[in-house]
Amino acid sequence: MEEKAVQFQYEARYYQLGELDVSTRDVWVACHGYGQLAKYFLRRLEVLKEMGHVVFVPEGLHRFYLQGTGGRAGASWMTKEDRLRDIDNYLSYLNALYAKEIEPYKENCRIHLLGFSQGASTISRFAMQEHVKFDRLVIWAGVFPPDVNIDFAKVKLQGKQIEMAYGDTDPYITPESVDKLKDAFAAVNVSAREWKFAGEHDLDKNTLGEIAAMAVSSSQR
Repeated sequence: MEEKAVQFQYEARYYQLGELDVSTRDVWVACHGYGQLAKYFLRRLEVLKEMGHVVFVPEGLHRFYLQGTGGRAGASWMTKEDRLRDIDNYLSYLNALYAKEIEPYKENCRIHLLGFSQGASTISRFAMQEHVKFDRLVIWAGVFPPDVNIDFAKVKLQGKQIEMAYGDTDPYITPESVDKLKDAFAAVNVSAREWKFAGEHDLDKNTLGEIAAMAVSSSQR
C-alpha cells in the first residue's frame, strides 16, 4: 500500500465582528476550541466589538457530528491522524485570511491573537510564522505547542504581551499544566500575565474584557 496526496483548491468560511478600516485600532484573530463552531464561539467575543475592536473568527477545517450521525456539529483543527498535513493546511487557511483582511491595515492597528483550548496551539503556530505581525498573544485554557522552534520563538515573542487565562474549576487545567505553560514561556525568555476567573472550561466575557482593556503598546513586531 502506498500513501499519496493531491493538492486542490479549498474554500473555507470565517466570521467577522465589526468593520475594519483605516480608523481601526485593535484587531483580533480568535481560534475556537475542539468541537465548537465559529458562529457560536463568536458570541463569547461580542464584548470586543462593544469596545470598538474588530474580530475575525476562523473555523477548524474538520467538521463532525458531536453525537452519533446527526444533530449538532462541531469543528476540529486537527487530530493525531495525518497531524502534520492538517497543521500545514490550517496554517495556509489562516495565512490566507490574514493576507486578505489584516495585511492591508497591520501598520495602523494593534493585532491580538487568541486561542481557546485546542485553538491555543493553533493560534500559537500561526503566530510563530515569520510574516505574521502581532502585539498580543492570549493562550486561553490551552497550551503553547512544544513543537515550535524555540530559538525563533525567543526572538519572535520579545516585546509581545503574553496572556494566559483559565477557569479555577476547569477540569482540563491543573496546577501542573499551568506550571508547564509557564515553563514553556520561560524557555523562550518571556513571562505571561496570568488571569484566573471563577468558572470551568469556558471563555469568560468579563475576563476577556479586562484583558482587552489592559493597554498593550505597539511592539517591534
